[in-house]
Amino acid sequence: MNTLLNCIIIDDNELDRLMAFSFVKKYSFLNICGVFSSASEALAIIENKEIDVLFSDIDMPEMNGLELRSKLKNIPVCIFITSFPDYAAESFEVETFDFLVKPIKAERFENCMNRIQQYFEIKQKADLFEHSLGGNIVFIKDGHQQIKVNLHEIVYLEALKDYTRIVTTTKKHSVLSSIGNLLLESAFQSFLRIHRSFAVQPHFIDRITAQQVHIQDFILPIGRSYKDVLANFR
Repeated sequence: MNTLLNCIIIDDNELDRLMAFSFVKKYSFLNICGVFSSASEALAIIENKEIDVLFSDIDMPEMNGLELRSKLKNIPVCIFITSFPDYAAESFEVETFDFLVKPIKAERFENCMNRIQQYFEIKQKADLFEHSLGGNIVFIKDGHQQIKVNLHEIVYLEALKDYTRIVTTTKKHSVLSSIGNLLLESAFQSFLRIHRSFAVQPHFIDRITAQQVHIQDFILPIGRSYKDVLANFR
């Protein structure tokens, strides 16, 4: 990805701030615009600056990270870095992109960075879901081209914030539509939602375990609230 992404780091603990800074600075696509010791300090400075990625602790005095995120929904990507894993579920209610538990592990952080790059590459490409035709075909706008995709060849859908990745038997496409909105389209009524981030075509399912769906060469997670959906497929 050629685009430089502006980011900020917020943590009330000095050692944790330095640790986060040392991890972030290793990635050349991230431009660190500020490192702050409190949410209020960050708000006072970044109000008129366009930020792409927010790295924030959660448990902070005065204003915690969740409250801050609620005020900064305009920032596309929010990464929480915290010592308290119990915040995980609550963090996703304010549209967090990822949730890292201290101490930060290099491999886990790299995985997060790869996902950030992938997300912004998709956003820049801005492929658009156009329309369905006859219930068996969808057209996807890829640049200036219209690509015809057979519905029966779509293996699964993956949510990427405002976008959805459409994975077929031969290729991957991305559309500017949330997975929730896409599943409301008549063309996608046959898909099974197995997780907040995944929906699958039932006829591609090879095996289901307690926590995963095996579908061709892919292994997808099952969300706790979606287990009942798969009860008849075991």
